[in-house]
Amino acid sequence: MNSKLTRRRFIKGVIFSGAAATTGAGVYLANAQSGAGAAERLITLNINGRSRPVDVMPSETLAYTLRYKLDLTGTKIGCNRGECGACTVLIDGVPNYACSVLTHNVKDKAVVSIEGVKSADGTLHAVQQAFIDENSPQCGFCTPGQVMSAVALLNSNPRPSREEVRAGLSGNLCRCGAYEHYINGVLRASGQIA
Repeated sequence: MNSKLTRRRFIKGVIFSGAAATTGAGVYLANAQSGAGAAERLITLNINGRSRPVDVMPSETLAYTLRYKLDLTGTKIGCNRGECGACTVLIDGVPNYACSVLTHNVKDKAVVSIEGVKSADGTLHAVQQAFIDENSPQCGFCTPGQVMSAVALLNSNPRPSREEVRAGLSGNLCRCGAYEHYINGVLRASGQIA
């Protein structure tokens, strides 16, 4: 038998691999590995101060896990490549794009999503209230990421300058261009404007 790659064999291979992927055979075979090197699937995450057991694929992002496994849909997936900031969460107090972090990498860390920012009694965080007072959200898609970045900024610098706020929010893209409203909201939350 001739093992030379032909156009026909290539197309058959593509069709076969597509069929295997849609039937789940590829996922089964990929996850059938065991022993040293295989990633555990059932892990426990510390999300918003609660331990949450979840079944996680080795290549699953934190944004996907939060939205589709834990039903925490406040974390938005915008670009899904670490450019827009809509999926920003705090990991051990540091803002991170959840679409660029593998869930397995945060299993020993404290993750706070937008749902974990308000008080237990439902009172909004000072940043959330200030954004409302300043009419910061327009379409609202970027707002969860803006809030998380602002909370992290104020936790590390309670009275930032306008330039420091601008730098602190610079990783968050606003499709509506409401940047000044968000900056004013952070300044209001810090008590610098009334």
